[in-house]
Amino acid sequence: MTPPRLIATDLDGTLIRDDHSLSARTADALEVVRAAGIGIVAVTARPPRVFEELSALPHLLDAAICVNGAMVVATGTGGVLRASAIPVPSARKTAAELRAAIPDITFGVETGREVVAEAVYRRVDRVADRRVILPTLDEVFARADPILKLLAHCPGRHADTLLTVARGIDAPGVEFSHSGGRGLLEISAAGVTKAEALAWYCRSIGVSAADVVAFGDMPNDVPMLVWAGTSYAMGGAHPEAVAAATGRTTGNEDHGVARVLERLLAP
Repeated sequence: MTPPRLIATDLDGTLIRDDHSLSARTADALEVVRAAGIGIVAVTARPPRVFEELSALPHLLDAAICVNGAMVVATGTGGVLRASAIPVPSARKTAAELRAAIPDITFGVETGREVVAEAVYRRVDRVADRRVILPTLDEVFARADPILKLLAHCPGRHADTLLTVARGIDAPGVEFSHSGGRGLLEISAAGVTKAEALAWYCRSIGVSAADVVAFGDMPNDVPMLVWAGTSYAMGGAHPEAVAAATGRTTGNEDHGVARVLERLLAP
């Protein structure tokens, strides 16, 4: 098999373990990939500040596609290569439509630096939580800049249920997805997905989709898994991710990414 030119991997539920650490076996596999001259890009729903806590990872990456494709950053310098925001009118309309459909839903906005949220928004991220709480959603939209991702939280509902409802509302300026968070719907600007950002990055370095191997486990990974020439759904992945991928591997607790990389680069 011809080695790939780029590895694109989701983080949570895919590359890192459930305790948010990188296993020694996975780190070793990534080191071998880099030594072979193959690029590595993290493609995650999380903002770039996550790498402040995942300190073992940045030196292994060429870049990171963050916030479900809304930010592309150079992990070595932290420089933002590209950012794609939701226009404020689209964010306001989407929030109003969702609240009409699900009255107890609450909202926050990911700006890349922090989450700006209304007072009733209770979700706390397990990694890199940094937030500003304001009394009302109107105040959130007045302060939050840029709106890289609108976060809609309803702890009593499954994320799949929220996604089904969202796909049925009138919100032409946005993309809906989720990354497995309990009761959390993630909303990006129209056209902004992990695949779109990865394709942009690959064009910038002269790499085609056929030369990319991608890994993921959730609905927000589906566009990337479809776009890449070769893709793997993790053990325990969401059914939409399994259907989209060209292959399967074991779960993130069982070194699933490392197992594939070891096979790809075996002598």
